[in-house]
Amino acid sequence: MTGAMGMTNIRMGRRIAVIGSGISGLSAAWLLSKRHDVVLYEAENRPGGHTRTVDVDTGDGGVLGVDTGFIVFNDRTYPNLIAMFEHFGVPTRATDMSFAVSLDDGKLEYAAGDRIWQLFAQPSNLFSRRFWSMLRNLVRFYREAAARMGGFGDMTLGQLLEQGQYGDAFRDDHLLPMAAAIWSAPAQLLLDYPAEAFVRFCSNHGLLDLGRRPKWRTVVGGSQIYVDRVLADFDGELRLASPVARIERKGGRVTITDQRGHADRFDEVVIAAHGNQALAMLADPSPQEAELLGAFRYSSNLVVLHQDAALMPKRRMLWGAWNYFGRRHANDATGDLCVSYWMNQLQGYRTRDPLIVTLNPHCAIDRAKEISRTSFDHPIFDHAAMDAQRRIWAIQGQRNTFYCGAHLGAGFHEDGLQSGLAVAEMLGARRPWTVDEPNGRLAIDPVAGPAATREAAA
Repeated sequence: MTGAMGMTNIRMGRRIAVIGSGISGLSAAWLLSKRHDVVLYEAENRPGGHTRTVDVDTGDGGVLGVDTGFIVFNDRTYPNLIAMFEHFGVPTRATDMSFAVSLDDGKLEYAAGDRIWQLFAQPSNLFSRRFWSMLRNLVRFYREAAARMGGFGDMTLGQLLEQGQYGDAFRDDHLLPMAAAIWSAPAQLLLDYPAEAFVRFCSNHGLLDLGRRPKWRTVVGGSQIYVDRVLADFDGELRLASPVARIERKGGRVTITDQRGHADRFDEVVIAAHGNQALAMLADPSPQEAELLGAFRYSSNLVVLHQDAALMPKRRMLWGAWNYFGRRHANDATGDLCVSYWMNQLQGYRTRDPLIVTLNPHCAIDRAKEISRTSFDHPIFDHAAMDAQRRIWAIQGQRNTFYCGAHLGAGFHEDGLQSGLAVAEMLGARRPWTVDEPNGRLAIDPVAGPAATREAAA
């Protein structure tokens, strides 16, 4: 192999295992299958990872595909995903990304979107000193953070907020609820997010510019459509309901044993799983692998698709596409994560009762109105994780092992896709499209590239 990010000298026809069929593993397996013999392992009985579409009966013979994992993308920061959708002819539509906050059982509610009156739809907000403090510091933070970008060093978001004296109202009533909704993580944990990465993400997504936001889109009919189209063009073997129990690497080969005890041998393995999952699979991780993979932490979130309006803001006029719920405690001003996504608004569906996806419901859902439930783990980003993101590319290819996943970027679909495609290209494949900064959301050194060393050439 070469030490560059481009095409390697891997010859065609290698036997490669890809573990995990989320966006990272799916894209890597699909691209690799054009040059190599690929087996794609998936622990679940369905492909797609965080892409999960539930078919909902409309009651009149129709069916709506409602997304419960990956939902939206935008025209500014998802270049590879857009290119892939165009390549496979995946239909998309414009969507609304309004955001609402409901705290302390609705004692404070407002919506942040195109309609400024929604800030004051709760009349008491007009006369609340705390609310006006939130708005003043919101404008100040957006202005000052943009100006300081590139100069935060090792500062965390919590340290930035404290140093800038932005106040409890801005932190607890706006910024942390917004960040928690974006990253699907408890608000308190977001205080450890590196300030530089947080501000840069917000800047790239137009969150620091109130008048220049990206345009967001969803997949028409549900995101499962793109998974089906990629798999239809996948030239390898898909093994569903095949969780991997053990990965052994000896003599330049890789042996993978699934939980049924079936063992198979490969030339290389691409692990497209969470860092902690990847580490648990390795029979003999190196000290460096243990350190880097162990640096990634995750929060687990219950995801429920339902039609219970009790999990939306009390004031119907404030319903947003995204709705954060929290409780400001004396010792924990951020409370636990609870976010409801109004899928009628996001996917353009008209139904008699609302279609809602809620992460970690803050109250009991009427069982008669519940449609489906599952759980997803989402990465938690701190300085240790960010450091591991940079360093993991130096061990790509060592002992015939490669790693990819959304946790190697900001945790979103484009990050996962970029990492999957990058690893596939290290193994000799080439994506069939060209975009600016194809690996722009990854911490890849374009000069040094991966070590890509192996125990032995097969």
